[in-house]
Amino acid sequence: MKNHHIIVFLFSFFLIMSLRGFVSCTDQETKVYVVYLGEHNGEKTLEEIEDHHCSFLQSVKGTTTSKEDVRASLVHSYKNVINGFSAVLMPQEVDMISGMEGVVSVFHSDPYEIRPHTTRSWDFVSLLEGTSLLNSREELLQNASYGKDIIVGVLDSGVWPESSSFNDEGMEPVPKSWNGICQEGVAFNASHCNRKLIGARYYIKGYEAAAGPLNETRDFRSPRDVDGHGTHTAGTVGGRRVANASAIGGFAKGTATGGAPNVRLAIYKVCWPVPDQSLAEGNACATDDILAAFDDAIADGVHVFSISLGSLPKSTYYTEDAIAIGSLHAVKKNIVIACSAGNDGPTPSTVGNVAPWVITVGASSIDRVFSSPIMLGNGMIVEGQTVTPIRRRRLHPLVYAGDVEIRGTTASNTTGACLPGTLSRNLVRGKVVLCRNSDIQASLEVKRAGGVATILGNRFNEIQVTPFLDPTTVVFSYSLNTLLTYIRTEKNPMATLVPGNTLIGSKPAPVMASFTSKGPNVVDPNILKPDITAPGFNILAAWSEASSPLYKPEDHRVVKYNIESGTSMSCPHVSAIIALLKSIHPDWSSAAVRSALMTTSTINNVVGRPIRNATGDDANPFEYGSGHFRPSRAVDPGLIYDATYTDYLLYLCSQNISLNSLFSCPEKVPTASNLNYPSLAIANMRGSIRTVTRVVTNVGKDNSTYVLAVRSPPGYAVDIVPKSLRFSKLGEKHSFNITIIRAQSSVERRNEFSFGWYTWSDGVHVVRSPIAVSSSA
Repeated sequence: MKNHHIIVFLFSFFLIMSLRGFVSCTDQETKVYVVYLGEHNGEKTLEEIEDHHCSFLQSVKGTTTSKEDVRASLVHSYKNVINGFSAVLMPQEVDMISGMEGVVSVFHSDPYEIRPHTTRSWDFVSLLEGTSLLNSREELLQNASYGKDIIVGVLDSGVWPESSSFNDEGMEPVPKSWNGICQEGVAFNASHCNRKLIGARYYIKGYEAAAGPLNETRDFRSPRDVDGHGTHTAGTVGGRRVANASAIGGFAKGTATGGAPNVRLAIYKVCWPVPDQSLAEGNACATDDILAAFDDAIADGVHVFSISLGSLPKSTYYTEDAIAIGSLHAVKKNIVIACSAGNDGPTPSTVGNVAPWVITVGASSIDRVFSSPIMLGNGMIVEGQTVTPIRRRRLHPLVYAGDVEIRGTTASNTTGACLPGTLSRNLVRGKVVLCRNSDIQASLEVKRAGGVATILGNRFNEIQVTPFLDPTTVVFSYSLNTLLTYIRTEKNPMATLVPGNTLIGSKPAPVMASFTSKGPNVVDPNILKPDITAPGFNILAAWSEASSPLYKPEDHRVVKYNIESGTSMSCPHVSAIIALLKSIHPDWSSAAVRSALMTTSTINNVVGRPIRNATGDDANPFEYGSGHFRPSRAVDPGLIYDATYTDYLLYLCSQNISLNSLFSCPEKVPTASNLNYPSLAIANMRGSIRTVTRVVTNVGKDNSTYVLAVRSPPGYAVDIVPKSLRFSKLGEKHSFNITIIRAQSSVERRNEFSFGWYTWSDGVHVVRSPIAVSSSA
């Protein structure tokens, strides 16, 4: 696999060198060489990596060579997969670098054919298992019969049934337990359902009651999807294997597949266009329509709900939120619900879908990037990323947007952002424009003003790619500053964008997405949310052919597959694995499935270091919950934290809420933190000591002993009794008490959360639970 990554880099370098003219430069001894240094350890930032690479060149070119000339000789710095670089070198310089410490090899750069890879998110998940792809991913699918008897209900914007991802070739008859229908409507009839899409309904009454009649030029009065969102999420859950799928321009080409390729999909269209707004503004999903969909779907016989919808929760969440209410009814029928955490990060306290009976999923990246370098007139190469098809072009003048604006259209805090109507046609025409903004509108504004290409700045450590209409690439903030310096110091700054490549193996990965909503839980901080994270960044899946990739009226492109980012994309990854777990363990409760996923997750990336967030800091449980899911390990978690519908009603009693008239709260109500949850949160702890109880059930093996390990949150001591748990048979339960003791020093940090964890291990299974604690006084 790594050899293929090298080939990708070599081919792009050859293209760059051809553009620059170095291959045929006057000094015949000067050629492009690759200096290979092995792998990254994941400890350096992208900027530090490039500086390190330049230090090799500075050593061989001598102190009399300026840093600018050194960087001009650097062709490409490998910052993601491979540790190394390519540069224009003379033979004697090659000899010198070859003998330096840390250099594995130095070789002449030649173009090679590139081998396509899969669409990747599922392969990346297998990497985090710590086992081979064959022993994890494929074995899980086989043991679960690819999910063939499990029905997943998808509440979303509908489906594009003609997509190859929903073909039913070779699938067995529809399960006899299915009670649903294939509701006909505009451009959708019974023939659009099959053994893959076994049912489809649409819900519009609530929407029309609130917003007026549907504008039928903007959507179909049927389960058919115009938006694309519903098709994408359904394909991620259970799309069939489709060879040679790719986004526009051939990016991410490979075999598209859902997490459970033979699972049955039931589509419940509950979202419709917002009146008088563009598709880019999103959809409206009426609360009553959602509840109607829940009601039907539970009766239809779904086993799993995948819900990539939600809102910022209010104080009335448990009593007024359709998803919270509908999902509680589903849990009573032992249906498992996965929900997206929301896209309002990185602001704290924005996580949605916080009910303890749903699995709340955050979003993180995979190890795939879409490299599109920028070549400057002085020969310097600046790394960018894009999924926009770009043709090879000559160098064009490079300008900063702040220097070519129409006077009076911007303020000090908006200059350089390429906002609509701010750029001067006279100053922009025929130029490459650098913008301090990564929004789609910035690229469209450059096009409006006559620019030939756009470079956008991104302030986070991961780049959310967009298939722009015109040549556009996105750079990190430090690269934006490099480009600004070049514009300010060069007499005639020039630039061109190099066509992009799909590169696999970026490290460190995963990284938490900047947009993923964060805890603490504003409804009840004693329930730690989100629960888990999964791939939700730059994910390829099926798309509606009625919608363009950009949702813009200027975009008339039609695609079968599209790259999208959001917790909407991470949620169906987890839904798919829930389906597989339900297939393997049909007797497990909804809580058991959640527990298995959470306690077997990992808080480390592929290089064994803590998962980071989009600003480069170590992430914490308010971002990833228990960690990044590891599906194959969840099949055999060892111990589970189980809970019943009654347990959830008791929990609601702690919130002074009753949602079941047949259930009376006891005189002594358990605290929220005592819910038998796989994570532990104690918010606003009063006094110096708090004790809670947990119960675990043995689902591993007979005659096993689990030993405790604890890392206490800073400012607290955690004492768990007993220190070991001995089980003689499967299904046996043991309880233990967790006592949190506040240190005197923690008074200074009141209302701030500290994080720790505890684990139970029998030498085979490691059952891990995060801890989050804050004190009030």
